Order: sequence, then structure tokens, then C-alpha cells
Amino acid sequence: MKETILLLLITTALNAQIAGENTIIKEKIDNYLSQGVAKGFSGSVLVARQGEIILHQGYGMADKEHKIPYKVNTVSTIGSVTKQFTATAILKLEELNQLKVTDPISKFFDTLPDDKKDITIHQLLTHTSGLTDGIGNGDFDDIPTKRFFKTLFATKLLHQPGSKYFYSNAGYSVLARIIEVVSGNDYEAFLMAHLFLPAGMTHTGYLIPNWEKEDIANGYARNLIHIGTLIERYQKQNKVTWNLKGNGGIHSTTGDMYKWYRALKANTILSQAMFKKLTTSYMLEYEGGSSYYAYGWAIFSSDRNTKIISHNGGNGVFFHDYLYLPEEDVVIILFTNASSREVEVAWPIEKMIFNESYKPEPIKNNLFNLTFDFIKSHNIKQSDELISVIKSDYTKILRSPNQLNGLGYRILKNEIIEVKDNVKWAIELFKLNTERFPENGNLWDSLGEAYTKNNQSKEAIKSYKRAIELADKEDCDWCESSRKALKKLQYKN
Repeated sequence: MKETILLLLITTALNAQIAGENTIIKEKIDNYLSQGVAKGFSGSVLVARQGEIILHQGYGMADKEHKIPYKVNTVSTIGSVTKQFTATAILKLEELNQLKVTDPISKFFDTLPDDKKDITIHQLLTHTSGLTDGIGNGDFDDIPTKRFFKTLFATKLLHQPGSKYFYSNAGYSVLARIIEVVSGNDYEAFLMAHLFLPAGMTHTGYLIPNWEKEDIANGYARNLIHIGTLIERYQKQNKVTWNLKGNGGIHSTTGDMYKWYRALKANTILSQAMFKKLTTSYMLEYEGGSSYYAYGWAIFSSDRNTKIISHNGGNGVFFHDYLYLPEEDVVIILFTNASSREVEVAWPIEKMIFNESYKPEPIKNNLFNLTFDFIKSHNIKQSDELISVIKSDYTKILRSPNQLNGLGYRILKNEIIEVKDNVKWAIELFKLNTERFPENGNLWDSLGEAYTKNNQSKEAIKSYKRAIELADKEDCDWCESSRKALKKLQYKN
């Protein structure tokens, strides 16, 4: 009797300690995200530890125009996290003895080219098939089924199947088609019947769920430009194109994705052996890296040398991140409708859970927000201040010329908001970009265009001349227009 009472007291004390730790963790995470709303964070986050939901909350706006806040039941796309549903469906079919991951795709497709016949399901699942990333013109290019796969299989293999890792969205479209061929059902219908409904997920899919319009998140490029929802596109086409089916674009909520975690953990969908097969490290993703690809999941090792099962997905506007630490029984689920590197916060949250002394850097404005906020409240004579902030705080973004070039053109053309002295502001950004990437001819062409609009002919001529000097080193579509612009300026001057 005494031993029972002692055990009960110890258990009660441990539970109280865990509850206290979870409360502290929740407050830290909530403060971090709440403060980030003013800097552009909007979305929903769920954090659970040892079976208890620590935090489940929405932040910011799901629909700015109608002032609808982001809620825990807001629907948004999971992007490429769709792939792990496809992989799970394949293993479900294997569990039902309807296929094997060692099967060649020639078992499911007729008249394949010889170099594609021996590609296996395993190679598709691990991105080692050698197939290209995709075909056609973007996610919503409606290519009929037969033509899509005929065109895809006619492309040249990037490498010998099984020899290398190369991320292929099209490879997962092939897997989705195999699911349809083997099961006799549409891909989404199969997932609904065998994955989503058994897991209790009624708000996950492409077109089948009956979502309320006000529950669907609108997307905001750079947290500034309203682009609507992807579901509107699906409904307009009344289908999901093969450029998305199986590899991306499924929609869900934090609550449904938590149900998915619980279903995987409890082996509701797959047996324990099949779950192990789903999350085994098969192929190193990148040379010199430390992450491995499993079946639709990427596998990492934590600072504590524990396993992290993870994947993210997005399209530059919407972003979803999913981290599952099975040994420590922690899951972190993130959605945002205003994606940028600054709001990809799932990994800092992971550190906050396990490291008491870790203090993440505050969420900061994305480069576009920062710049537009600055130029709305400052004049062009203060441009040096803006350039200084960009140089000091956005060095990671400045590793690529595309961000500043795109931002400069948005300002040059006054596309987002009306900017006083917009051409002069654009010149300052283009100058910084040429300073960072002096051997990039396209950036000198952009600078030349801005100088021309500001009637600075001498500076424009110098910029265009530099662009043309570098043109031979690039495969460019701007070269001819640069030469014409230079010739015109020289003629006038």
C-alpha cells in the first residue's frame, strides 16, 4: 500500500513538472509568434509534446480584405508535404498486397521507352528515378493524362535510375497515377477512403471537403500582394492537374495534420513495420549535407542526436512545415499565408522546446515589407539608411540577386503602392545589387533601365555597356533589348 501511494506521489509530481514546463514553453512560443505579427507573420501553429497540445493558435490575418483572422481551423495548402500522403498510400497498397515498392513502372504503364522501363516505385519514392522535376507551364497547366505521361516519359533521364538523388515533383505524379491504376479510384478519393477518414481528417484534400469560403486562407505574396486561394483555381478547372496531383497542393488545417500525426503514431493507417519503411533514411539528399530522404519525408538528426521526421512545402506565398520527433514525442505544425524566410519558424520553435537558454532572433519583416515601410515614411535623401539596414540585416537574402532585382522593379513600376521618387529608390536598390553581383549582366541592364527613366543618360550608357560586356558570359533573354537601349541613348547623345 505504501509503495502504491509513493508511486502515485512520484507520478503526480512528474506530471506537475511536465505541466509546468509545457506552460513555460507555451508562453515563450506564443510571445515569439505574437510579437512577429507586427513584422508580417500570419498563420496557425500547433505544438504538442508527449500527447498534450501545448499551443494551438492562429496569428494575424487569413483574409486582410475582409478582416478575417487566421484561426486554428483555417484551411491552407501543405504544398510538398502532400508527398508523404502519396508515399503512405503506396505503402497501404503494398500492405494490401496490390503492389510492391520493388515493382518496375513498366508493370503499370504501357509502351515505355527502354530507359524508363526498369525504374522502380522505390526510386520514385526516394527521388532517385532520374526523371525531370516537371513538364508544362506551371502547376495549373491542364495537360490530359495520356499526353502528360507520354511527354514526361519521353524526356531524357537526368541520371541512371538509382544512382543519384534529384528532387522530382513529376516522379510523385507518376506515383499518384500508379495509385489510380492499381486501386481503380481517383487519387484524392483513395486518400480520403484509406488515409483521411480513418484518421478522422475531414478538412483535408483538394476538392472533396466541403469547406466554408471564410475558412480558407487567402495568400499574400511578400505579405503585400493579394493572390486569393489555390482552391479557387481547382474549382474553376474542376480538377487537379497532373503537375500538382500527388506531389503538392493538398489543403488541410493544423488540427487535421495533428490527427495525422496521431494516426501514424498509433499505427491506425500503416502497421509499425510499414511506418518504419516509410521513415527509413534511404538516400543522402545533398553532398556534404546531413539530411536523408525516406518515402515522402526528409530525415534529420537533432542536436540531441534524436530522429526528426520532417518535410515542408510552399509556392512562395503559402508555406507549411511539419516536424515530428518520434523518440521525444513532439510534433510542430506550421501554416502561413505570407511566406518568407523570416517566418519559417518551426525549427526555432523546436530549439525553444528543448533548449531553455535558447532565445530566437525576433521575427523580422521580409525585405519587401521593410523597404516599403521605410520609403513610405522617409525621403530619398535618407536612402543610405535603408541600404545600410539591408546590408546588415538581410545578408542571407543578398546571396541571391533575384530578391533585390524583383523588389527594384516593383518600385520602378509602382506596382504595389504609389511611391514618391520611385525611380530614384529603384536606382539605389539596383546599385546595391550590382555592387553585390558585379559580374551579373542582367543587373546592369536593370540599372541602365532605371537610369534611363530618370533621364541620367551618361549613367545609363555606362550601365548598358557593362551589361553588354558581360552578355557573352550569360544565356540571356535581355541582351538584345539592352543593345537596342544603348544604341538609342548613344544616338540621342
